[in-house]
Amino acid sequence: MVRYVIIAVIAYLLGSISVAVLLTRDRIGSDVRKQGSGNAGATNVARVFGMKAGVVTLLGDMVKAALSGLAGWLIGGETGLAVACIACLVGHCWPVYFGFRGGKGVSVAGCIALLLDWRMFLLLVVWFAVMAIISRRVSFASCSSAAVYPLLYWLFNRGMTIQLAICIVIALIVIIMHRGNLVRLIHGTEPVFKAKETK
Repeated sequence: MVRYVIIAVIAYLLGSISVAVLLTRDRIGSDVRKQGSGNAGATNVARVFGMKAGVVTLLGDMVKAALSGLAGWLIGGETGLAVACIACLVGHCWPVYFGFRGGKGVSVAGCIALLLDWRMFLLLVVWFAVMAIISRRVSFASCSSAAVYPLLYWLFNRGMTIQLAICIVIALIVIIMHRGNLVRLIHGTEPVFKAKETK
């Protein structure tokens, strides 16, 4: 039990490293949480500061998720990986270093998918891209991807396993974090995504 607590603490603290805030506030000089949607995630960074900054944020968030998962696996095996994945996602969404105001978990969830099953990850990437192109709204692509997240894992790994439980919890967290977007999507007021053009 002690080792799982250690894993959870490590992963949560890693997840709490908000790449979006560090990049925009400390490097660019303007906290992204005070602009755009107010979200500390790759999409809002791209919308406010450009695609390059958004990609850097995305990759940084995926790296911290990968490090968390690796630490969890090394210390506690499959159960440790499960604990690390959830703790990292919680840290990303509610970071202790930044007033518990973080991102919505999509980038971290994507990396966790890669850690759990690369086939699921590839299908999620394709699904996300298609949904984003069709709707022109990243929030719709994110929520629909979260909805099929557990199903895709189950298709490749039949049976109720701890990994499937992880997928269900992750899907719920991502959807809950997008509850405001879902309301706007229902009312047709969700804005179309457009990254800021940079020279």
